[in-house]
Amino acid sequence: MSQLSQQTADPDLMKQVNRQFVTGVTVITAMDEQRPKGLAVNAFASISLTPPTVMVCVQRTSNTHDCLFRAEHLAINILSAAQGEVAARFASKSDDKFRESDWRPGPFGSPLLEGSSARMETEIRERLQTLTHTVFICRVVHAEVGAQAPMIYSAGRFHDGGKLTPLP
Repeated sequence: MSQLSQQTADPDLMKQVNRQFVTGVTVITAMDEQRPKGLAVNAFASISLTPPTVMVCVQRTSNTHDCLFRAEHLAINILSAAQGEVAARFASKSDDKFRESDWRPGPFGSPLLEGSSARMETEIRERLQTLTHTVFICRVVHAEVGAQAPMIYSAGRFHDGGKLTPLP
C-alpha cells in the first residue's frame, strides 16, 4: 500500500467539508420486540427506482443499531420543516424517544411518524459493515408522501425546504 493511500483527511476539515453538503433529515425506526426504537440519520440515499432501493448508514455505537441490525424491516421517515422538536428528540440519547411522538405501524410493523414529509417502510436486504457504521441496503415495500415541506440540514443548522429559491 502506498503512503499516499494510508493518509486520511483531518476530522475537523471533514466537518467543514460536510457542512457544504445539503441533506434531508430522516428518522430511522424499527420495532425491538414490542418497543419502538429510532434515531435521526442524515446518511440516506436512493439507490434505484426499479426496483425501489435505498440505503441508510447507522453508527455501530448507536443505541438503536443492534435493534436495526436484528430487524427484517425498518422505516425511513423524511422529516418535515415543522418537526424540529422531533429531530432533536431522535438525535438525543433519550431512552424513550417515542413518548411524545405520534406514530402508527406500517404494513410490516415499523413505526411511521405522523407529520413527516414522506415515509417509507423497507425490507432490509443487506447489512454492510464498515469500521464505524453499518450500511443498510433496503427494498422499499411501502411509501407515502405528505403535503408538508421537508426539513433540510446544512452548515450545522436546520432549514425549511419549502422556502428554497430556485436557480434561473
